[in-house]
Amino acid sequence: MSKQNGRGRVAGLPEWDRCAVMGVVNVTPDSFSDGGRFFDTTAAVKHGLHLVTEGADLVDVGGESTRPGATRVDEAEELKRVVPVVRGLASEGVTVSVDTMRASVAAQALAAGAALVNDVSGGLADPAMIPVVAESGAPFVVMHWRGFLEGGNVKGVYDDVVTEVADELHARVEAVLAGGISPDRVVVDPGLGFSKDAEHDLVLLAHLDRLLGLGHPLLVAASRKRFLGRVLAGPGSAPPPARERDAATAAVSALAAHAGAWAVRVHEVRATADAVRVARAVEQARTEGNAPGPDAPEGAR
Repeated sequence: MSKQNGRGRVAGLPEWDRCAVMGVVNVTPDSFSDGGRFFDTTAAVKHGLHLVTEGADLVDVGGESTRPGATRVDEAEELKRVVPVVRGLASEGVTVSVDTMRASVAAQALAAGAALVNDVSGGLADPAMIPVVAESGAPFVVMHWRGFLEGGNVKGVYDDVVTEVADELHARVEAVLAGGISPDRVVVDPGLGFSKDAEHDLVLLAHLDRLLGLGHPLLVAASRKRFLGRVLAGPGSAPPPARERDAATAAVSALAAHAGAWAVRVHEVRATADAVRVARAVEQARTEGNAPGPDAPEGAR
């Protein structure tokens, strides 16, 4: 893994001196987090540009909800939703990621200016995906995935979630590399919330070092997810709505940045942009040896 402050660099993308912030634009009527607020192309492009002003380094555009129980949209509808938004943002100089499981959508989004393909299935949902991405030379996010979530949280049973997720991600990365995608263009994502309970998600966050051990930059996508709602609610209480989980999301962003994540994917950017910058400042203070010595005044220790 090419080093960038210990967190890796992705070939074909800009370099950041800290954990990058990926803002989310859902061009869907049924997103769990923003309920179709940016379903219109103009509104979606405007929102993406707003995320950049708030501190997003890149913007992830998706036209298909992957929440548990969601039904898939057809190819034509996904193309209609995604490609104009990608084109609009790319034309404004935004580094755009396309969030899709379809090779045709990835191909047209890349042609419209997308710089990165973020496939929650890691290329499993569409056999044509890996060849399309390999031919394009674009970076590719490989997420841990155990199948579509129609009908609920499928196959969410683990004896050792960290080992199993790491092993399954490793196998998927090997398949992606065998398909022709360059190693320096592969990003891994543990797939928080996908076929995982809250306890699984928390254990994975506690052991991001094991996932970094795969040798590829790490994307952490915890924003507004169910496990944060469970943490905030406490035993016996109802979780707060998705849009009331942004402070908790920023906390995870700081932890992920501190652990060495390459990027965090979030809906509300400003707090996370601040969080990753603070994490970087603390990291720099540690490496530059600015801790007070043993003879410093008591209040400085």
